[in-house]
Amino acid sequence: MAVPVLTTASTVQCPHGGRATLTTANALAMDNGAPLLLLTDTHVIAGCPFQIPIGTGTKPQPCVILRWTSGAVFTRVNGVPVLLQTSTGLCFSVEQIPQGPPLVVQASPAVKGI
Repeated sequence: MAVPVLTTASTVQCPHGGRATLTTANALAMDNGAPLLLLTDTHVIAGCPFQIPIGTGTKPQPCVILRWTSGAVFTRVNGVPVLLQTSTGLCFSVEQIPQGPPLVVQASPAVKGI
């Protein structure tokens, strides 16, 4: 079943509400002028409020980077899988601690992949 693809115009957040800035090395495949995202892309996250308990206080531990772990099976750009609304990934802190999966808030309704 075809699933909407992710582009630089999509909206993706970390599990705590920080927003990912979606950039890509892809300059070939577009949807309404927005490049399709690829499995190899990484994205910077800003505005994550996550904190962890330390002793009697807390320590800021925001998500700062998003890396993808799965993409489309068949839909590719130059042999690299495109990202779909159902793609999985992980958000990481500055210390490279996994913080949880990203949340796709908005994908492209026009182009679909498998």
